[in-house]
Amino acid sequence: QVQLVESGGGLVQAGGSLRLSCAASGRTFGSHTMGWFRQAPGKEREFVAAISWSGSNPYYTDSVRGRFTISRDNAKNTLYLQMNSLKPEDTAVYYCAVRPLSTGKYDYWGQGTQFTVSS
Repeated sequence: QVQLVESGGGLVQAGGSLRLSCAASGRTFGSHTMGWFRQAPGKEREFVAAISWSGSNPYYTDSVRGRFTISRDNAKNTLYLQMNSLKPEDTAVYYCAVRPLSTGKYDYWGQGTQFTVSS
């Protein structure tokens, strides 16, 4: 089993920055993709960003591209999301997830971390 624990949420003013972390423990999968998702109040959970095992070719949803940066430290089993130029519409619960190469699906999820961007 895999345990994913997000941290770094809180309250930040619009235009500010924040970094989320996701620590992974338990079973390892070798080459796997990790991603960030978010769910705003009253909305469906949506994809934010993902990064492969090697860290190459990270990709982002259009609304965060250029403002958010996803990265990972495989030695520390930790995923990061650096968020800059934050907007009130970024307010959500943010989840990290693992997509094993064997399944191609995001099978493992963290419990989420909430942050709010005030205007």
